[in-house]
Amino acid sequence: MVQAAPAPQHADGPALAQELASAGTEDRILTVPNLVTAVRLACVPLFVWLLFGAHQQSAAAGLLAGLGATDWVDGTVARHFHQVSTLGKVLDPTADRLLVATAVLCTVIVGAVPPWFAALTVAREALVSGAVLLLAALGAKRIDVLFIGKAGTFALMAAYPAFLLAHGSATWQGDLRSAAWVIGLGGLCLAWVAAGRYLPEARAALVAGRAGRAAR
Repeated sequence: MVQAAPAPQHADGPALAQELASAGTEDRILTVPNLVTAVRLACVPLFVWLLFGAHQQSAAAGLLAGLGATDWVDGTVARHFHQVSTLGKVLDPTADRLLVATAVLCTVIVGAVPPWFAALTVAREALVSGAVLLLAALGAKRIDVLFIGKAGTFALMAAYPAFLLAHGSATWQGDLRSAAWVIGLGGLCLAWVAAGRYLPEARAALVAGRAGRAAR
């Protein structure tokens, strides 16, 4: 008697549904997290106008703080609702870099932070961004953003609005400036530590990318 071939094994329902949902949104553009990131990016010119056009330093600092505080929203929504997309993986860190660069430049222009602190912040962002572009040109596999890097960016995005709001001669501004230094220096340290942590990740991504091309 010929025995029937065993039925193919499938993943359980929830796991399979999650996998299919993730695969279906990977190449999508119109997703909720991408919309959140786009709104955050659109607020960057508004921040610049509030600071230099309307001369509303407090309002500009508040908006910048809000943009920094919502940094986690797009990534959390993407993972929770299985809307992780290729565009989002590029757009989210790009938005982080642009927000940090804008915050640094504008805060230095108004004299709220010393140039050396701003230079260290920008140098780290330029180093990471340049490395990402170089790895992409070399065909490396994409590197996921490290939590420590996100934490450093979040701290810096909290420190710069505080520096901006503390730029004045009132007593409470002096206290706020001290708090901004604690947060800012901590965030800067985390950001540079994360840059070092990316080195082994970059080597592994380059090897994986080359292996993938060889297999094809």
